Amino acid sequence: MTDTRAARPNRCGSGGQTLDLDAPHALCAPHVLYGPAMQRDFPLDERPYRLLARQLGCTEQTLLGLLARDLEAGRISRIGAIFAPNTIGASTLAALALDPARLDALARRVSAHPAVSHNYAREGHAYNLWFVIGARARERLDAALREIAEAAGQTPLDLPLEREFHIDLGFALGPDAEAASAALRRPRAVTALARPQLGAQDWRLIGALEDGLALTPRPYDELARRAGMAPGATLARLAQWRQSGIIRRLGVVLHHRRLGYARNLMCVWDWPDDQVDAFGARLARLPCVNLCYRRPRRGAGWPYNLFVMLHPRDAQQAEQFLQQLAQAGAAPHCILAGQTCYKQRGMRYAGEPERPAPCAPSTPSAASSPAAPS
Repeated sequence: MTDTRAARPNRCGSGGQTLDLDAPHALCAPHVLYGPAMQRDFPLDERPYRLLARQLGCTEQTLLGLLARDLEAGRISRIGAIFAPNTIGASTLAALALDPARLDALARRVSAHPAVSHNYAREGHAYNLWFVIGARARERLDAALREIAEAAGQTPLDLPLEREFHIDLGFALGPDAEAASAALRRPRAVTALARPQLGAQDWRLIGALEDGLALTPRPYDELARRAGMAPGATLARLAQWRQSGIIRRLGVVLHHRRLGYARNLMCVWDWPDDQVDAFGARLARLPCVNLCYRRPRRGAGWPYNLFVMLHPRDAQQAEQFLQQLAQAGAAPHCILAGQTCYKQRGMRYAGEPERPAPCAPSTPSAASSPAAPS
């Protein structure tokens, strides 16, 4: 994997002054840095950091230093693309029901699999290890699930996405998070996109993009070099993918747990098939909902077909969010609270990472708390 981090200076120029990156300063605050432009509307320009720096009122060097600081500290994961689900590659949400005495050891084996991007222990149901797994083709995904089944001694739940109602893990930060959330959350029609015809050059570009943009003044030149493409062609292809919706979001990907969103709830319902889409669309409009989608039931062991993910900051906010769900139609039929995050990184459709990317250390939530990390 290419290291996209730049050497981080301790002091940079800002507005003609010198800014100590390790000292308190308004520009250093995450909610100032990571607004909609940084999380969602990253410029497709030869010098994107210079454009963003002008908006922030600082120099390009300062912004690069701040991003390097936060990448090093684990507050951001990468600067890159989030692809719309079911447009490139194949992915699924999977789960295992494990003996608590074996959970930690098996979780680490699951995390070691290169096809796994996210892996969390959850409480509230017999299925207590949940992971996201993806590959370039469904055949490779099935092979990965078989390998995990052999290691665990059971066949995982396989819950591929059936319909998306809302998927967007952009996070509002700062004292006026509600207003910031409205700026990040843009209404749009959720329609199925046709799978693009991807050639070898496209897959090289996707693979290079999965590593993230480099913290250099001309990151797309470096991206083009890694993909074996001309810089102009690289920018044109990214613009095409973003315009068509294949790239859902381009920008900074936050490690939200490091920025105060230290809890989560996976809420599920068994909702009548002829009503689930309408209910899902209603839940998706709630500002507290980060993810909302329909997935298949799997018999009596897993009778739920509607999923919502919440990321409250604390137990009090978790209760408020749950009340909002109930007011929208019905309280969740089951709540699975995250306990331990074993792995968290971007999906790898094009290729495998050279080293695992575990998430930041998490503290198990109290059994009585309806919230957890993700």
